Amino acid sequence: MASVIAHWNPEDASLWDRSGHSVATRNLWLSIPALTLAFAVWMVWSVVVVNLPNVGFKYSTNQLFWLAALPALCGATLRIFYSFAVPIFGGRRWTALSTASLLLPALGIGFAVQDVNTSYEVMVLLALLCGLGGGNFASSMANISFFYPKAQKGYALGMNAGLGNLGVSLVQFVVPLVITAGVFGALGGEPAPSAKGPLWLQNAGFIWVPFIALSAVAAWFGMNDLAEAKASFADQAVIFKRKHNWLMCWLYLGTFGSFIGYSAGFPLLIKSQFPGVNALQYAWLGPLVGALSRPLGGWLSDKLGGARVTFWNFVAMALGVLAVLHFLPQAGQGGDFMGFLVAFMALFAFAGVGNGSTFRMIPVIFLTERQRAAGPSPLAREQAVKDANKEAAAVLGFSSAIGAYGGFFIPKSYGTSIALTGGPDGALYAFIVFYLSCMAITWWCYSRKNAPMPC
Repeated sequence: MASVIAHWNPEDASLWDRSGHSVATRNLWLSIPALTLAFAVWMVWSVVVVNLPNVGFKYSTNQLFWLAALPALCGATLRIFYSFAVPIFGGRRWTALSTASLLLPALGIGFAVQDVNTSYEVMVLLALLCGLGGGNFASSMANISFFYPKAQKGYALGMNAGLGNLGVSLVQFVVPLVITAGVFGALGGEPAPSAKGPLWLQNAGFIWVPFIALSAVAAWFGMNDLAEAKASFADQAVIFKRKHNWLMCWLYLGTFGSFIGYSAGFPLLIKSQFPGVNALQYAWLGPLVGALSRPLGGWLSDKLGGARVTFWNFVAMALGVLAVLHFLPQAGQGGDFMGFLVAFMALFAFAGVGNGSTFRMIPVIFLTERQRAAGPSPLAREQAVKDANKEAAAVLGFSSAIGAYGGFFIPKSYGTSIALTGGPDGALYAFIVFYLSCMAITWWCYSRKNAPMPC
């Protein structure tokens, strides 16, 4: 099997039926576990911070919120650079190397948490290194977008991102289990005493190491680079002049930013508002619901249109936040945890659907825009398709970078709102205002009758 494919045109039906579909499927199913592990490493601090006080670390609540938020801040920033990596280095090479880089934070956390004298600065550095996992999403989505025809991009991107997003739920489900047992025997180090019994908190990092190594090797030997996807940064930088790049960044901040921000802040939000509840018993459910609903968003958008699904999804998300507000305790009194949990599950589900629908919009928008600008000749229209694929891949990555900042702002918004007012209500009302702006942009530009760019 050639590692580099010289000619690739998924819109060519005969090529697609003959060999294209099998090649694309193989690359997709090697990409998914790599992305799942990337999300797991990216979000591992959402679980680790809850357990640091249990094993003797004396950090303030604000310091813990910072450790939960910093991976998202770093990952979002790295996505800006990772967005343009695949056309420069090749999808196979970059997937293998970026997956292997996750060994740094996974091993680092495993050693650092075994010593309560580890400085806070070292913990901050490790939290920032976990941002490597967040960066991988941008390159992964850009890479997979090249392999599939327009009619199946919603499905492919939804599957890659949706099953990749499962890493968030996976880490919040697996880590609480593995830290209660000496999974690696003497090699894994000694447990730390806690009120709940011995804890091997180092397993939160070590558990991912063998899977990361295996996935990196599989990507190197099993995936492909596409010669026709090659492009310099200058070629891709044209997206910064495209109005729809910036509009889709705003909308994706509303969908993926909500998903990753709610995921990062959910355990600490439960702990702060419902202190009698074991937060880690429920925290993994939201990311699971959001991840599983993302392919549904892509599939619905293939059938109904991405803009229509996105518009109604933002309506549902605003209503979901109102429901969460209704069930929160007021002034530390009352509150209904089960109502709060159900409302948040709905919010996670809508965020997941919106993730799929917004990413389905991007390839359609840029293909339509480039075809409108192309001349009538077959050569010009063929070039328009190539240019659209490169621009759409760059926008998929760049918008994912902007969207990932939600993983920083949402937990910090909770912390700021709680510090200033005693509760998270102020942050949640701000989210509703933001969703209203997303509804307006989607309706005016994409979903209304005679919209300038229907998609």
